[in-house]
Amino acid sequence: MNREKLELVTDLYEFSMSNGYFELNRDEIAYFDIFFRKVPDKGGYAIVAGLEQIIDYIENLKFDDEDITYLKSLNIFSEKYLEYLSNFKFTGDIWAIPEGTVVFPREPLITVRANIVEAQILETAMLLLLNHQSLIATKTSRIVRAASGRPIMEFGARRAHGVSAAVYGARASIIGGAVGTSCVLTAQRFNVPASGTMAHSWVQSFPSEYEAFKAYAEIYPNNCLVLVDTYNTLESGVPNAIRVFDEVLKPKGIRPVGVRLDSGDLAYLSKKVRVMLDEAGYEDCKICVSNSLDEYLITSLLEQGAKIDSFGVGENLITAKSDAVFGGVYKLAAVEEDGKIIPKIKVSENVEKITNPSFKKVYRFYSKDTNYAIADVVALADEIIAEDGYQLFDEHNTWKKKYITNYIVKELQEKIFENGKLIYKSPSLKEIAQYSKEQLNTIWEEVKRLRNPQKYYVDISQKLYDLKTEMLNR
Repeated sequence: MNREKLELVTDLYEFSMSNGYFELNRDEIAYFDIFFRKVPDKGGYAIVAGLEQIIDYIENLKFDDEDITYLKSLNIFSEKYLEYLSNFKFTGDIWAIPEGTVVFPREPLITVRANIVEAQILETAMLLLLNHQSLIATKTSRIVRAASGRPIMEFGARRAHGVSAAVYGARASIIGGAVGTSCVLTAQRFNVPASGTMAHSWVQSFPSEYEAFKAYAEIYPNNCLVLVDTYNTLESGVPNAIRVFDEVLKPKGIRPVGVRLDSGDLAYLSKKVRVMLDEAGYEDCKICVSNSLDEYLITSLLEQGAKIDSFGVGENLITAKSDAVFGGVYKLAAVEEDGKIIPKIKVSENVEKITNPSFKKVYRFYSKDTNYAIADVVALADEIIAEDGYQLFDEHNTWKKKYITNYIVKELQEKIFENGKLIYKSPSLKEIAQYSKEQLNTIWEEVKRLRNPQKYYVDISQKLYDLKTEMLNR
């Protein structure tokens, strides 16, 4: 699969506004923030993902003759603007929170500083790439947590909403904690484990289940994991698996990898299967299960004492079926004229939709005693955050205050582009996944609960609060 052409993967109004700015000779620098307003599934945290694809999009953003011809056919853009697009190159600055970071609502995940004409064009594709992968990474993280240390394999390619959703959804699942994917293209492109063995059709294609298992064991003796529920798990599947293990693998000194269950009462069957395998001398043979799993079903299975060693999760992961929208938005925060930043704010009767104005940075405070994150603070870009003591407060309930000391403070965003030049090196997918795991270990367990999580505080600085209040009053 070649690099996707994304230059026209945008909403028409991005071009309409950009053309309008161009026609009005608007050349001021604009600051846009990407942030989200709520965590999917009423969760306590999210995992940001998709930055590598955003970088690729921006680096390769250009409009060829075919694109220009189509845009010209719409009869709404000026010839000069179309000529501008034919020579388009991003020339601005971008800051972003690295992939795999634990993030929370209303903090800038990405900040774009660029000429307003070009900054407007980026909106749709950037949101698409960040929203999709952040959604899947967050969903996977919930499923991984439910599995309590048991491996999660992503099995969702056939249920994904298109080819790119399958490939990049699987990529995001690795960031979220999955150990492998059934999608071979993702495994190849990002150098992560591919997983999968047989389907029911393999078993059905042979005269008997025993012959199907025997043939598979002979072809793949070192990776023998058989699907035991095609006909009757306990009466046929497991006995035939054990027979093949004894006849084909044991004489070669090879141990079976495992058996897979894909239907039935998984809790009940797994316990019965575990006894049968142990009695046959295959205590090390793993039991893998699949079949429309999610974090809630996995939690229930383990609460019932299911003897399951790993999970293959498909449609509920790759589509984030229970809450399939991440909800990231791209909002103007400021413009810059003659080197002076002029804050901008969106006002709404819906308080959640009121934006934080101006060019900002986001900081995370970590306790030196526990290494856990205490809170995040969104501050104006020119503020200096004290390292010996800081006053946190709730902007909606300003009487709620907490003075903290003995902390380490870290700026979350890193500069990605400077004057249109990429200055950031994307880590490998394995490195991002490991980083994400380490990040999660700094977040309190109460915040990571699947149900009714404790709220993690994302506050704004006093200086930003004062500016916001002044602008709202004005």
